[in-house]
This record gives sequence, structure tokens and C-alpha cells, in this order.
Amino acid sequence: MLCRMIPRKSKTGKVPVYLNVYDLTSINGYAYWLGLGVYHSGVQVHGQEYAFGAHEHSSTGIFEVEPKKCPGFTFRKSILIGRTDMGQKEVRGFMERLAEEYSGNSYNLITKNCNHFCNDACLKLIGKPIPSWVNRLARLGLLCNCVLPAGLNETKVRHVRAEEVACDKKKLRSHSSRRLDVL
Repeated sequence: MLCRMIPRKSKTGKVPVYLNVYDLTSINGYAYWLGLGVYHSGVQVHGQEYAFGAHEHSSTGIFEVEPKKCPGFTFRKSILIGRTDMGQKEVRGFMERLAEEYSGNSYNLITKNCNHFCNDACLKLIGKPIPSWVNRLARLGLLCNCVLPAGLNETKVRHVRAEEVACDKKKLRSHSSRRLDVL
């Protein structure tokens, strides 16, 4: 007996949701073709890019930047993940709620990094994950955690401005006015 495929109704919105992927190292030029690499990513929706980074405070690590121009990283590519019907205010509110789960001091290179944030955001915005190659090394690091140096899992920050500490932890701040250097 043959099964009849019934097409699922997929929710197709009007507003595109992109994953912007950045290289963290020039070695990615070679590693990318092997399915490897070290990447930073951000979710672009309504002309704004949202990403997650580390700092030593309990306030949110989610920040906003101009799309495809995240400071400190080299833009590689933009990937259309899907479309949403959420308006600009709804997306902003969604990001502010998500900010509660992503404090700057909770950043972990292996278990809770920018790519994990983007995957969660895309799953909740449109029901689709980011491509697996974007966070492949973190997953491999999780499997090989016993052979990684202990310091690799620690978040260390070179500089955080004092005025950022005073910001309300539920408010998203613009990353363009600060630079977080993760060691």
C-alpha cells in the first residue's frame, strides 16, 4: 500500500528572517569547504540584526547592529531562513523576552554562544533551525569536552564600559557603541 503525501500547510509570512554569518578567523576560508569553521551569527529581521555576546554582568548579552556589519567580525554570507508575520514591535518585544534567557555572563563558547541564540530565535520566529554547519565546532567541542582545555569554556572579557552596567537588564542595547572582546 502506498502512502499518500499530504502537503503540510506551512506558515509563510511576509517579513524575511535572515541568518547573517561572520568569520571569526581567516582559517575559515579553507575550513568552510570542509564543513568546519568558527563562526559568529546574528538574526536579521525588519532591517535590524540581533546577536548575542559575552560580558561579565548579569544584564542581557543580546545586542543590535546594522545588518551585515557586526564589529570585530568579517561578514561571510546571509542565509534566508524563512519568513514571519511578526511586526517590528512584536519582534522587539520577543527579543526583549528572549534577553532574559541570554545574559552576558551566561555566554559559553561550547554550550551557549551566539549561534545557539540565533537557533533559538529562528525556531521561535519561524519554526526552522539555522544550518547545522554554523555551530558544528561547538557541537564537536561538547562531544570532546573532556580533551578541551578548561579555560576554553570560561568567558573572559577584556573591556566593558561602566555605563553599560547601569542599563536595565531587559533593555536591548546597541552594540555599535561598545565592543566586547572575548579572550
